Amino acid sequence: IYIDPPYNTGSDFIYNDNFRCDSIESDIKEGIRNEEGARLEKNTKSSNKYHANWLNMMYPRLKIARDLLTEDGVIFISIDDNEVHNLRKICDEIFGEENFVTELIWRKKTGASDAKGIAVITEYILVYVKNNSFIDKIFTKNTNSYDKNRYRYSDGYVERRGNYYPDNLDRGGIQYSDSMNFPITCPDGTITFPNGRKEFKNDGWIWTWSKEKVDWGLKNGFIEFRKSDKKDSGWAVCYKNYMYVNNKDEIVEKSAPHKNYIDDILNTYATAEINSLFKSKVFQYTKPSKLIKLLLSYINFAKDDIILDFFSGSATTAHAVMQLNAEDGGNRKYIMVQIPQKCDENTEAYKNGYKNICEIGKERIRRAGAKILEENKDKDGIQNLDVGFKVFRVANTNIKWNNIQNMEQLDINTLKDTPDQLDFILNAKDKDIVYEIMLRQKNIPLTSKLVLLDNIGSRTYLYANLYLICLETNITDEIIEKLSQINPLPRKFIFRDSAFGEDCARKEKTFRLLDNLIKKNYGEDTYNVEFI
Repeated sequence: IYIDPPYNTGSDFIYNDNFRCDSIESDIKEGIRNEEGARLEKNTKSSNKYHANWLNMMYPRLKIARDLLTEDGVIFISIDDNEVHNLRKICDEIFGEENFVTELIWRKKTGASDAKGIAVITEYILVYVKNNSFIDKIFTKNTNSYDKNRYRYSDGYVERRGNYYPDNLDRGGIQYSDSMNFPITCPDGTITFPNGRKEFKNDGWIWTWSKEKVDWGLKNGFIEFRKSDKKDSGWAVCYKNYMYVNNKDEIVEKSAPHKNYIDDILNTYATAEINSLFKSKVFQYTKPSKLIKLLLSYINFAKDDIILDFFSGSATTAHAVMQLNAEDGGNRKYIMVQIPQKCDENTEAYKNGYKNICEIGKERIRRAGAKILEENKDKDGIQNLDVGFKVFRVANTNIKWNNIQNMEQLDINTLKDTPDQLDFILNAKDKDIVYEIMLRQKNIPLTSKLVLLDNIGSRTYLYANLYLICLETNITDEIIEKLSQINPLPRKFIFRDSAFGEDCARKEKTFRLLDNLIKKNYGEDTYNVEFI
């Protein structure tokens, strides 16, 4: 999970003070309430609940976020000075202090000429894991963290081991041991002890390798002797740090942990990125996709992992996921969540036709996906990059689940010619009904393919090649025969109960026919039937 929640700056943070308010049309029009009727208030610094209001908004969302994380999941939270100390406290409570990883410091700009005191040029990114017992497998290593220019020397092992740089084999000021203080024979036949001594003496210096390992290193080319041009200088015994192997001659990838300071990705990149995609500054305060991509690169992803952002704004996280997939051939998925906050009529976004933030996010994904495909068109496998997405809106049910029990006052006979009024809410769309039914199944991703089977009827759908949803108003033997021939056989058939009328015998006969036809075509394949 990555989130960039609204910062509590005292002027631009708006929150819902009551999610259960009744809708008041005049307040909605005046902007006092949102479309759901919840009162909107600015969290000004003059409020005696200034910090509490912001934390009350964040706390339940972070509780849900923790539940949504996989056991080896990680969450990154961007924040500035206003609430970083308070956010850390509630995160310690929700995720557990033991699951705190670090507080990344991000240098977002080079300076601030309008600063009244000390210029603030950094923000923070809190990092927590769901379960710290997985921490070793969660994070990648930074293969770019070491200085390749140090590896300036080569020898007869360069083809396998790569270049190397020498480092002294002796050290002082560490735990002394007589067993690590022994003579080594130099190229001219002389002997040397640690610290260039000619004889055994305890001066605190020892070799860092045992005698057995030194013998192995001499035999396998891991030790070299160096001598300065100064007269009477002794020999320095060094071991070789190779680029591609360790000091056991095992092939390794040179790496180090990622640093907790990010100083090469500025906020100006975000502005340039938006302007490049839209040819206009349609969104402010977004993060650079390079920053999110960097954070994602810290994670050891499985090929089907999902990245969630529930303060998605202009969908920077989706942009970063697609870019990272293009670079390393990954197949990560994303879920972006954003309330449809209206754009001010005076903004460039509104003037360019974007009425709310969600519309900006959707258009950004389209444009960023197209740009990534174009920029990588010559790359092998780029045709497999998935830049598509689906859009869902939270809404009430489309189906009158308890309709019969609550319709004693209605004459059912008057609805026989309009069965949709009996089963569904007014103006419900078939696709919305299908997706609602899928939401009620177990472990069915909403990204699966939905196909209209127009060879069967005008309202029969196949979802994920497993679920047959038949919304036809009248089920005939012809429809049943066509359904029985679908290959592969769906796992479940879902029908409208009203499609069989009030004749229970007809329903029983219909499904006896379906069962016989399926057994004839497929043998004893298992399937289920469900009604709405």
